[in-house]
Amino acid sequence: MVRKILSRLAQYGFTLLAASFLLFTLTEFSPGTVASKILGPYALENQVALLNAQLGLDEPLLHRYVDWLQTLVGLSPNLLPEAAPGLGLSDPRGDKYFGNFGYSLMMKEPVLDVLADRIGHTAWLSAWALGLTIPISLLLGTLAGMHAGSSVDRVISTVTVTLTSLPEFVVAVGLLLIFVASLGWLPGTSSLQPGDQWSTGAQLVLPVTVLLIASGAYLTRIVRASVAETMQADYVRTARLKGLSPRRVIWAHVLRNAMIAPITVILLQVNWILTGVVVVEAIFAYPGLGSLMLRAALFGDIFTVQALTMLALSVALITQFLGDVAYAILDPRIRVD
Repeated sequence: MVRKILSRLAQYGFTLLAASFLLFTLTEFSPGTVASKILGPYALENQVALLNAQLGLDEPLLHRYVDWLQTLVGLSPNLLPEAAPGLGLSDPRGDKYFGNFGYSLMMKEPVLDVLADRIGHTAWLSAWALGLTIPISLLLGTLAGMHAGSSVDRVISTVTVTLTSLPEFVVAVGLLLIFVASLGWLPGTSSLQPGDQWSTGAQLVLPVTVLLIASGAYLTRIVRASVAETMQADYVRTARLKGLSPRRVIWAHVLRNAMIAPITVILLQVNWILTGVVVVEAIFAYPGLGSLMLRAALFGDIFTVQALTMLALSVALITQFLGDVAYAILDPRIRVD
């Protein structure tokens, strides 16, 4: 088992390495040269040429990728502050350390510092969203699946199908109209600024609710379908005929087997909430990774975009690995190959 896990981790490492090369290639060949993006649109041609030479940006692509990778893992120094002193870039950690993604061209700070200011906010938002989404979805989906075809199932299915069809921005605007514009119960933005008249809890209500509706409705549908299918399995009928109590049938036979499909959706929701809540964070001005990604992409901050994309890839691979482990625990017939 340990050997298989190590083999899977090696596969994920190779996947991350290949994805990093594709990411580097795409950012290198995006419109405009790297040097012109660093210096800005008003840089002179000789300034761009000089920076290209100092940073080795005129070298072959593979050579530049190796240099970037060595800087990322801390084997080579980041030469940008020395090559472009006019930008006023500096890093208190020095120019060689693991995780050196360079500098945010938008904020004139090390990318790690920019991420550190945002990742905690996104993690806090994600914790609340997932902490509410998972138990509520499992409860409603199990209830609907156990009583498939009943009035309870029809009500839950109708509500969840309706909510699933609504995009996040529609749900967000609807909640803003009701609870902010009409009732005035909640703030319209969630900037988490110190000294704001609204508490942090009040500022989190609307973003968390939008995420809960967007992901919870879909997860409830998946759980309902999986539980309803499992309820018709032969081993469940056998357990009932043996006289087991309904509670034991549900806990010992139905839920364990019905959770295999929802586990995938739950882990996908983790990845989506942590790295893909651009719409929700933009609407509520929430200072998280999603809004940072949007601002960095619009500004052309390639180093921040690279760091955020690598973070998203890492989270996706971690959740995939956790999913494989969860499958093996829920169903011993599944192995981590």
